[in-house]
Amino acid sequence: MFDRREFLRIAGLLGVSRALPARAQPQPRFEEYPFALGVASGYPRPDGMVLWTRLSGRPGPAAIPVRWEIASDEAMRSIVATGTAEAQPAWAHSVHVEARGLAPDRWYWYRFLAGGAASPVGRTRTAPAEGANPARLRFAFASCQHFEHGYFTAYKHMVADDLDLVVFLGDYIYESSLRRNQVRIHDPADEPVTLDEYRARYEQYRSDKDLQSAHHAYPWIVTWDDHEVDNDYANDRQEDGTPPQEFLLRRAAAYRAYYEHMPLPARMRPNGPAMRIYTDWEWGSLASFYLLDCRQYRSPQACPRKAGGGNEVDRRECTELRDASRTMLGAAQETWLDGRFASSRAKWNIVAQSVLMAQRKTASDERQMVWSDSWDGYPIARRKILDSIVSRRLANPVVIGGDVHMHFVADLKPDFDDERSPVVASEFVGTSISSSPGRWQRDMPSILAQNPHIKYGNGERRGYVRASIAGGRFNAELIGLYTVKKPDSRAEVMARFAVEDGRPGPQRL
Repeated sequence: MFDRREFLRIAGLLGVSRALPARAQPQPRFEEYPFALGVASGYPRPDGMVLWTRLSGRPGPAAIPVRWEIASDEAMRSIVATGTAEAQPAWAHSVHVEARGLAPDRWYWYRFLAGGAASPVGRTRTAPAEGANPARLRFAFASCQHFEHGYFTAYKHMVADDLDLVVFLGDYIYESSLRRNQVRIHDPADEPVTLDEYRARYEQYRSDKDLQSAHHAYPWIVTWDDHEVDNDYANDRQEDGTPPQEFLLRRAAAYRAYYEHMPLPARMRPNGPAMRIYTDWEWGSLASFYLLDCRQYRSPQACPRKAGGGNEVDRRECTELRDASRTMLGAAQETWLDGRFASSRAKWNIVAQSVLMAQRKTASDERQMVWSDSWDGYPIARRKILDSIVSRRLANPVVIGGDVHMHFVADLKPDFDDERSPVVASEFVGTSISSSPGRWQRDMPSILAQNPHIKYGNGERRGYVRASIAGGRFNAELIGLYTVKKPDSRAEVMARFAVEDGRPGPQRL
């Protein structure tokens, strides 16, 4: 255990010690264009949303006043809201504006101004009024964008879609480098550990023009997975056995950089290594989203082969899997989610989280292997959520996820091993934006044969999922790119599925 003095010393080395607000510089002069990282919006409400930017280049050690404007037209002639925010150096000169006083259910345009420079104009929108009954919601969900594995061309196609929202489900950056067969190269290549290093990684990802264009086109709501910090981390455990208090300092640096680069509301601002990002979000009475955090509070993975992290485990031999105290979400988040299920009046309820929820086993006469980092590693906690869906009579539950770099479509059942167990929810997992597929693609015929609740599985393509709710139906189109090795690849719909109102379980169209 570190004593307080040692803890603060290492925190200073990692750049996560507390800093007082800097005095504002009234008339800043920039050596470089300050809005090179673009703009973004997120978490739309009926009366507003969060607007984000970060001043890039070398803005200096002073706080900088940044003016923001919202207009009812793309030419920014009809300004309907404006104000000034301070970009503080302690927060990488990022700006998070929580705009209010706007009309519900309509599109707006926005920009930032500082030191004589103007940002690109972004487009955003407000949510329908509370209790309103909108006719539709169109959104895309995406995950897993390794800069080195390929171009983020999927966003180019996403921008061309007629969407209301983007939902990002984790692995916005990758801390690790490929070291071989790179399409692009991390700079610097070493894994980030300090705050400045995480900031540099985000700055490189945020410089991607296709990613910027998707942020400019739509508001986003987001959650994280592991690579925003370190592969397969669980709570305060790192897979290489780093002492927990030391790893928490790294986690604090990663969480701070995450906040600095995402359009998050102020209530999500981190406090050291703690950052509450789980929340719910509504689209009138049509849909409620529950964005979950599957990393910060989870129990360590069961039966690890090394100090920590995920691996294939035999569920017959790994007795830890049957430990009822093990959790994916933590007790507080589980209680919160059950309460939200109980109070929901939405017609459709979308559980947005980062990993595959359906059971995916590969069995032989001697072994039954499951992946310990997914919900298969937390089967009792998974059962608790599915039982909550049933007991709370949650209307039209749909689970969406990422992580596995494959498209999966599945029935969700309280007991996957019992053919008589009822289907209580539907699951759609999207493939990666660019991250390469794992060996599961080679095992796909066996996976589909041994897991009849999985109705579709394909990891051949990178892409995303385009979804809509309208006319009493949830529609999902699984989008696949021909390649991410070239920035101008075409895309196509690989499969279409629908969930009918009141009938859980996806049906192929």
